[in-house]
Amino acid sequence: MTTTIQSIHFDADVKLIQQVQEKMDRLARYVQNKAVQAKVILKLEKVGQIQDKVIEVIINLPGLPIIAKSTKKSFEEALSQVIATLKTQLLRHKEKKQKKH
Repeated sequence: MTTTIQSIHFDADVKLIQQVQEKMDRLARYVQNKAVQAKVILKLEKVGQIQDKVIEVIINLPGLPIIAKSTKKSFEEALSQVIATLKTQLLRHKEKKQKKH
C-alpha cells in the first residue's frame, strides 16, 4: 500500500510522519491488493482558543474508497482512533469480498 501524507496549516515533524507511516504499514496487512493507495491528511482546526488536531485517511480500494476521520486534542489520539476505525472497515470489506467468492 502506497501512503501519501499531507499536512495542512502546519509543517509536520519527522516523528509524527514516521508514526503515521508505521501505523499505515501495519494496516496494510488487511489489504489484499498491494497496489492500493492511501492518503493521510493532517490538519489543525482552530475552534475559539483551542486547536484541535484532525486526521483524515482515504484508502482507495477497487470499487469503493474507505474513509475515516477523527478530531482529538492530540494527533496520537486521533491516529489511534482512525486506525481502529479503518481496521474494522477493512475487515468488513474483506469478509464481504470472501462471501462473494
